[in-house]
Amino acid sequence: MGQQAQKFRRLLDSDTFIVSPGVYDGYSIRLVEAAGYQAASTSGAALSNALLGMPDMGVLGLSENVDHCRHLARSVSIPMTADADTGYGNPMNVHYTVQQFEEAGVAGVNIEDQVSPKRCGHMPGKDVIPLGEMLRKIEAACMARKDDAFAIIARTDAIAVEGIDGAVKRARAYAKAGADVIFPDAVQSEEQIARLVEASGIPVSINMGFGIRSRPTTPLIPIRRLKALGVRRISLSRMLPAASIHAMRQALSLMRQTIETGEPIDRPDLLVGIEDIMHLMGYDQMRALESQLVSPPIAAD
Repeated sequence: MGQQAQKFRRLLDSDTFIVSPGVYDGYSIRLVEAAGYQAASTSGAALSNALLGMPDMGVLGLSENVDHCRHLARSVSIPMTADADTGYGNPMNVHYTVQQFEEAGVAGVNIEDQVSPKRCGHMPGKDVIPLGEMLRKIEAACMARKDDAFAIIARTDAIAVEGIDGAVKRARAYAKAGADVIFPDAVQSEEQIARLVEASGIPVSINMGFGIRSRPTTPLIPIRRLKALGVRRISLSRMLPAASIHAMRQALSLMRQTIETGEPIDRPDLLVGIEDIMHLMGYDQMRALESQLVSPPIAAD
C-alpha cells in the first residue's frame, strides 16, 4: 500500500505533464500501461456504464467502486487515481471512503462538490453543496489518509451552477483546505482555465473527455496550449470507452453480415489475435510462475 500514491506524488512534484486516460476494466488499464502512459484514472461514469449498464446518476455504490478499483490498481505498475464521486455522504462518510480507497492501493481520489445523488459532470441538472460543507469534506479526506502522498483531488462542478466566479472562489478555498489537486469539471473556455489555474495555486486537472474528438461542453484544447495555461494534468475519461464501443459495434455488424450471407469474414485489421490478448494479460508470466510452483514433485528417497 502506498507505492502508487508515491509514484503519483512524484509526478505531481515534477515538471511532468500528466496525461491520464480513463480506464474501466483490466483490458483498458493494461493497454494504458503498455502504451507508455505514466498514469491512469477511473471515471465514475465509465464504471457505472460498464459495470451496471446504467447512466452515471449516483447509483454505483462505494463497495462496488472500491472493489473494482482494487482489481485495476493491482494489475499494473503505474499509479491510478479513482473517482469517489461525492465521497458517499457527509464528512464522516468521506473519512471512511478515503480509507477504503487508500487500502485498495490507488494513488488518490476525486471528491466532488455535487449534491447527492450526483450525476455525470457534463449532464444538465447539476447542483452543488454549500462551500463550507465541501471544505469539511476535504479536511476529512486529508485527515483520513495514512500516507500524505495519497492525493486528494477536489473536483468542483460549480461552473454550471455558480458560474466561473463561484468556481474560482471554491478552487481557492479548496486549495487552502488541503486539497492536492483542483479538478474543475465542464470548463467552457481557455479563459476559464487560466483563471482557475491562477486562483488555485496548486496543480489543476482538466477533463478532456474524448481527447481526440470534440464534444459540446469543454472545448478540445491542444496539450501544448494547456501546458502554456499552467494545467498539470488532463484526464481522458471517455476516450477508451468510446473507442471500444466503436470497435465492438463494427465487429458485431460484420458478424451479422456473415450470419446472413453464410460467408466467413476475416478482418485481422479490426480484431487482435488471441496471442495479443494473452500477451497483454500476462499469460507468459503466469506460465513462468506455474512452472516454478506446479512442477512435478521430487520423489522421496
